[in-house]
Amino acid sequence: MSEKMKVAVMTGIGKMAFEERDIPQPADNEVLVKLEYVGICGSDLHYFETGRISDFIVEPPFVLGHEPGGTVVKVGKAVTHLKEGDRVALEPGKTCGHCEFCRKGLYNLCPDVIFFATPPVDGVFQEYVAHEADLCFKLPDNVSTMEGALIEPLAVGFHAAQQGGAHAGQTAVVTGSGCIGLVTMMALKAMGVSKVYVVDIMQKRLDKALELGATGVINAKEEDPVEAIMRLTDGKGCDLGIETAGTEITTKQLMRAAKKGSTIVLVGYSASGDLTLPMGMALDKELSFKTVFRYRHIYPMAIDAVAAGKVNLKGIVTDLYNLDDIQEAMDHCINNKADVVKGVIKIC
Repeated sequence: MSEKMKVAVMTGIGKMAFEERDIPQPADNEVLVKLEYVGICGSDLHYFETGRISDFIVEPPFVLGHEPGGTVVKVGKAVTHLKEGDRVALEPGKTCGHCEFCRKGLYNLCPDVIFFATPPVDGVFQEYVAHEADLCFKLPDNVSTMEGALIEPLAVGFHAAQQGGAHAGQTAVVTGSGCIGLVTMMALKAMGVSKVYVVDIMQKRLDKALELGATGVINAKEEDPVEAIMRLTDGKGCDLGIETAGTEITTKQLMRAAKKGSTIVLVGYSASGDLTLPMGMALDKELSFKTVFRYRHIYPMAIDAVAAGKVNLKGIVTDLYNLDDIQEAMDHCINNKADVVKGVIKIC
């Protein structure tokens, strides 16, 4: 093994380049993973395009990418559950383990989390990474490392479904059919939700939702989504709404289309971080609101769902790029948002 690895770095807004860095050595509780695929997340694109998300500001050179899958090539002394050659999905956030949230099992709320590609922590658009072994989940033989990379967004979808109390017999509506909207739809179906409708304004994404198993789709450019949802539910409204588009208008639409006493889960971030909502309506309908910040205790469930054929993760991938073409890949995703549902970087 060479002692150096290729690393793609963001050198400025809209600019990517390559550096050669030392291959890290795993600590006793870590494994060294040869990365094979890394998904391109919307947050990667936002950092690339604007240099910041809220209070997280990129200071170049910075490495993007937090959705990795690969193969273990070296094992730390204290690691017993993984061996060289194991293919793994990597959960990207290392938490402190001793704060009140970690002790309660709510580790995604840990204030001291170290998360790939969240400034100032570098991500993994690179050839190797040393990572805590307990955050590396072995993949079954019938789950590829590309699917392993996509377990990270799928985990968000399953967490959203769990936050909403998803179960059989419900009718759910997902607003937004980007990557997170699609994996949320598939998670809801995998958890037994009877009917899942998807709302968007981009027909190509809605076509993808139908391809991946949505009960039906609503193009909000062509019809009023609230009227459509009420028609599809015989005037009752939906039992569960999951908002992934991150806009005020879609959140209000879900509130109007929600059945009294139902739950709305907020996943998407608005551009400003603020929403002005009709809380009188929420009170009159006694709506419950839940929110999502990443995920917790989800990876094993998500991997099992893919292995069992309940979730078609490969189906969300519309664009595959080589690491050498990282600049073109990022530019293409930015400039073709209506067509690129999910881009993935092939590392090797």
